[in-house]
Amino acid sequence: MNVTQVKGNTWVIEASQLIPLYQLGGGRCILLDTGLLEEREELEETLLSHGLTPAGVLCSHAHVDHCANNGYFQGKYGTKIALTGPEAGMCSTILTLKCYFLTLPPGMVERESACMVHTPDVILPPADGPFSFCGTDFQIVHTPGHSSGHICTVTPDNVCYTADALLSAQQLEAKLPYSLSHREAISSREKLRGLDCAAYVMAHRGICGPSEFQSLIDANQALVRRRAEEILALVDRPMTASQIGEAACVYYQLLTRRPRRALRFERNIRFFLEYLTDGGALVMDCQNGVPRYLRAGAGESP
Repeated sequence: MNVTQVKGNTWVIEASQLIPLYQLGGGRCILLDTGLLEEREELEETLLSHGLTPAGVLCSHAHVDHCANNGYFQGKYGTKIALTGPEAGMCSTILTLKCYFLTLPPGMVERESACMVHTPDVILPPADGPFSFCGTDFQIVHTPGHSSGHICTVTPDNVCYTADALLSAQQLEAKLPYSLSHREAISSREKLRGLDCAAYVMAHRGICGPSEFQSLIDANQALVRRRAEEILALVDRPMTASQIGEAACVYYQLLTRRPRRALRFERNIRFFLEYLTDGGALVMDCQNGVPRYLRAGAGESP
């Protein structure tokens, strides 16, 4: 994996996603996330080849592509793990992890993601502000929405790791961008406008400067609202979530034959239905004990 300097002691490891690190000196560093399980060996080799040992992990959130190696580093190197309370609770057991995977059976969650179960050493404070970790002062910005306890972190070099609060320019054609709550994610992105950082690192392979940052926020907001409108347009009659899900998969050509992927599509589409319902664009009724969605103002269903 390549390791690229962003500014000062802030670097990124170029894995499937960008994993920022902050060099402490003396061969130690703080990782901001630990990536995927299948990249563990390569990630570890990359650190060792640069003479680095992870003293701490200041983790953005407990999703499988961001924290799969937390417990491994914690056990092998005594690495201190810091998470917010909501994220720490979610990765405490297989059953709480199911709250993230939602549609996947517990057995599948265990087979695929047991590596995520661990107990952090430090629970991050619930308010924004400075946070001292491994002898270094960071700035924590709480940005819930993508997950319940998601954070962005500003390093001492004034580089902000936005993690998954913001999609990079390369990801702006995402068919079903994921957020546990799109409404809260939109609010959190607006909150990021108040930052004045030298650079911004998006987990899914993007780095931008301050001149590009505001327009990138605009593009992220527009993407979510556009996808919501596209899904809303598919609701041409009272429809169940499954019917809308099938229509959306056909519309976006997400024609997988793998149930595991299909369950994730179902989850992501449902979060858009919740966003549209909370916003009043969709209303619900019930037929034969099954909830259905229809557009607001479309009249009573038969």
